[in-house]
Amino acid sequence: MKGLIALALAALLVTPALAQNSGLRRLTDRDDLFGWEAVGRLDIAEQGFCTGTLIAPDLVLTAAHCAFDGRTGAHYRAGEITFRAGFRDGTSVADRRVVQIVTPSEFRASGAVSAERIRVDVALMRLDDPVPTALADPFALHSGDVSGSEISVSSYGRGRAEAISRQRACQMLWRQQGLIAFDCDVTFGSSGAAILAREGSRGRVLSLVSAGGVVDGRSIGYGMELADTVATLKQKLRANAPAPAANIRRLQVGGSLSSGTSGAKFLRPGGS
Repeated sequence: MKGLIALALAALLVTPALAQNSGLRRLTDRDDLFGWEAVGRLDIAEQGFCTGTLIAPDLVLTAAHCAFDGRTGAHYRAGEITFRAGFRDGTSVADRRVVQIVTPSEFRASGAVSAERIRVDVALMRLDDPVPTALADPFALHSGDVSGSEISVSSYGRGRAEAISRQRACQMLWRQQGLIAFDCDVTFGSSGAAILAREGSRGRVLSLVSAGGVVDGRSIGYGMELADTVATLKQKLRANAPAPAANIRRLQVGGSLSSGTSGAKFLRPGGS
């Protein structure tokens, strides 16, 4: 922990890449991608990208620092971020616009990267239309202890932006005080990628890639505990969710009510 506190940590969206480890595999064809379609590239206002993961058909989990426009200090506006599920070589299983964003109130986009900031570097993004589970099966959150120290990560990144690269096995180095350290291969664009711990037949989301640095000559990534933070963010989403616009028609004697439509109105991401 002393090494972390003393370390000048770097957010992976905006800082030099971590040294690569071995074991990355590019998920190139449809068979390779099967089961990983819920991992997608978040294309951000033509300024860059992060990695996001579906945890519900219309909810993407990623890092909070991916959600803020550095020019304004506010959340990106509706439509400025696109989630591209299972993106590879110019195609994806589904493209969806992000229409609502929530992040912890404690997170400061302009703050220095620190242990305190990493703990709350979490964002939920609601999509304009759910991605059918037949196309992309969302990942569940992990709970409880991790059996052993082996974890995995699937992400996009510099030099591998056109397809998911999966590291089947990397190591969790320590887990304490709401923080998790790991030696998984992460770089630019890996911010927000899910760190998965195997539970049953499929991995579950243990943490997110938030930052990285070097301790005693070793490249290390950092993430956070998720369960309580995600539960709080889901409550914020529900509290801020817009109600459908009512479509009220006046009926006259002998008249009929023709079918009409009413569209949902979305709040500006970050608005309340």
